[in-house]
Amino acid sequence: MYEIKCPNCQTVFKVDENSYNEIVRQVRNKEFEKELSDQKRLFEAQKELALNDLKAKSDQKIMELNSRLKELKESEDLKISNALNAKEKELLVKKSELDLLKAEHAKELSALRSSFENDQIRLENELKNAQNDKALSEKSLKEEYEFKLKQKDDLIDYYKDLKLKLSTKMIGESLEKYCENEFNKLRATGFQNAYFEKDNDAKSGSKGDYIYREYDERGDEILSIMFEMKNENDMTATKHKNEDFFKELDKDRNEKKCEYAILVSLLEAESDLYNSGIVDVSYRYPKMYVIRPQFFIPIISILKNAAMRSLDYRKELALIKEQNIDITHFEENMNTFKEGFSRNYNLASKKFSEAIEEIDKTITHLEKIKKALLSSENNLRLANNKVEDLSIKKLTHKNPTMKAMFDELKKQGQ
Repeated sequence: MYEIKCPNCQTVFKVDENSYNEIVRQVRNKEFEKELSDQKRLFEAQKELALNDLKAKSDQKIMELNSRLKELKESEDLKISNALNAKEKELLVKKSELDLLKAEHAKELSALRSSFENDQIRLENELKNAQNDKALSEKSLKEEYEFKLKQKDDLIDYYKDLKLKLSTKMIGESLEKYCENEFNKLRATGFQNAYFEKDNDAKSGSKGDYIYREYDERGDEILSIMFEMKNENDMTATKHKNEDFFKELDKDRNEKKCEYAILVSLLEAESDLYNSGIVDVSYRYPKMYVIRPQFFIPIISILKNAAMRSLDYRKELALIKEQNIDITHFEENMNTFKEGFSRNYNLASKKFSEAIEEIDKTITHLEKIKKALLSSENNLRLANNKVEDLSIKKLTHKNPTMKAMFDELKKQGQ
């Protein structure tokens, strides 16, 4: 229930919500329509007066400006004509100087670019030749390795035959002696810079059988191998396996600072794995291999070739690094030239810009007069836009009473 007080008799009476809302709606609609009608009439009158006054002033201003523009145009046309003639002559001189400067720098830049392209082509050709040589070397090594693999079956047959003859040959000269003899056969032709002798240093409590070391022309070590030889006939009645000796061989390799460890073995004679050729056991111990005696020389050759290729790659890398340094110096020279050219060009461009700026000043003065004429037209357009942009929201922007009434109507409509 709502209490309503009569403004005349001061009597207070109660009404329910529906009655109260109906009374409010009637009062609000009537007051709003009256105020809106008054505001609209007032605005239309003000609009009419403003438009008439603005039109009269604009007509007068346009007439004055047209007259003044005509006078200024005649005066400025003469000034512009004289100024342009002088500037055109100056521009022709500056343009001629600039063209000459551009031609000189273009010639220098062309010569420098030609030199750079020639150096680039030379470097690309050298790199291409190095890649071709590398490919040929790899191909040759691959063919050599494939040829040796192709002889595998013959070598296995040879080994089987050799095994049958152990009583007449290898028992008589031991496996160590056999390997040493095989190496000495090729020492003078294939291993001139190699060392292959028995390991006699047992300070650590153990030692391998043989140590192989090879050096380059400068005396730097390029390959080292710790060899262990195991002959089944040297064993007792208890049969051993190759893996029984891996741990000790790896220990010897580390103590003697060798890169590779190789077990030359006649153990497990019936094993298809060890009879198949060179067996890589680096999954157990790093850089370790197990071979039969017939692969003694081939594995040294393979590891030697790999070491030599690695040496070649290091030399190629050093050469490429030197070439990169040369290219860096070339780029520095190129940047120095670019900076000099840019400085000269900027000086010439500045003089050219000063001449253009004088012409722009004259044009700017005329543009100001043009903008003054267009300004009156723009004001008329803005006035018309304001009329068309009139809305209820803008009329009630600073009128909280009307805004509240509109908000209430909007809520009821929802």
